Order: sequence, then structure tokens, then C-alpha cells
Amino acid sequence: MEHNKDKIDEVTLALLSLVIHEDAYGARAWKGFDWDTMNRLHEKGFIGDPIGKAKSVTVTPEGIAKSEELFDKYFGK
Repeated sequence: MEHNKDKIDEVTLALLSLVIHEDAYGARAWKGFDWDTMNRLHEKGFIGDPIGKAKSVTVTPEGIAKSEELFDKYFGK
């Protein structure tokens, strides 16, 4: 079965908004999602490079704004 990868990316980014935290180094989120999806989000400029030993990934300012927008789109009342 073929899946809509753009929609998967949107929902994943929306769910990342639940685990984004900011510290002295910027915004980060746990990267417990599918590697291919995380790579596509990186290519789109929403997150830093997910490849590495860290359990979290940086989230760009654009990624934060888009994740909040998409969370409201998919899960808002």
C-alpha cells in the first residue's frame, strides 16, 4: 500500500510539538520516529540532522512554528 509521505511528515512534525523543550542550546525534541520521516523533516529544514547518537534532535524556529500550526490543524477542536 502506498502512503502519503507528506501527510506522514506533517503528523510527525505535529506530534514533535508535544516533546519540544528549549534550553540554553536551543529547541530540541526526542527523535523516536521513523528514520526516513526524520530525514525528510531535516531536508525540509524543520529539524537538524537526526543522524547521531543523541536521543534528541534540534528543532529550527520554522520547525517550531510549523509543528504548532500542524498540531492545531490535526488535533485542535
